[in-house]
Amino acid sequence: MRDSLVTIKGVKDGLLVTISPFEEWGLVTGDLAARLDQQSAFFSGARITIDVGARPVRKDELHSLRALFERRGMTLYAVTSESSTTIDAASALDLRAHFITPAPPAQTSDGQVAFNPEEDGTIGVMIRRTLRSGRTVHSQGHVVVYGDVNAGAEIIAAGDVIVWGKLRGNVHAGANGDESAVIAALDMTPTQIRIAGFISMPPSEKRRKTRPEVALIRENRIIVEVWEA
Repeated sequence: MRDSLVTIKGVKDGLLVTISPFEEWGLVTGDLAARLDQQSAFFSGARITIDVGARPVRKDELHSLRALFERRGMTLYAVTSESSTTIDAASALDLRAHFITPAPPAQTSDGQVAFNPEEDGTIGVMIRRTLRSGRTVHSQGHVVVYGDVNAGAEIIAAGDVIVWGKLRGNVHAGANGDESAVIAALDMTPTQIRIAGFISMPPSEKRRKTRPEVALIRENRIIVEVWEA
């Protein structure tokens, strides 16, 4: 077996399994199964976080991977990826999803970035489903949710958070200190919102009308106003 296909190491919350983003999926999972079977007693009962890098992993592939662990008495707990396809699949299977921003673009010899970011857009991840209670999404870019964010769900993003649906859970935008970040939703009644180091709780009274709104920092506090695109 080639050790380069799979690496396994202990982390605070269990085991981190990192797989090659380049080799054929069946070859990688076969190598992983063999590695686990070599020390089955040691790995039994472990909670697994898997890092697939930039590899786009479909829902059926991730489902089969979870089954591989379960047959050996292990639990697939979280998925770390640079691919929105993988993050979307993890969310569909109710797994914790950690989005990692891909490496920055190469620079030219004079130190300039090789593309114009105004043309190429900003790195982020889209979740094409509702985030249910207990789900967490981390991103070093923006996060767009095409669905609801239920109470008990959480989004932590270095950039903006846009919810094309109902926002009921916790959201932290500008998590690395970006006070220009915003949080927007079609229906915003969150448990808690944070932007950079500022925190805001929803008003206690119920509002009669549902309307798109955006939260942003103004005069050293979070304000919520009508979202006008």
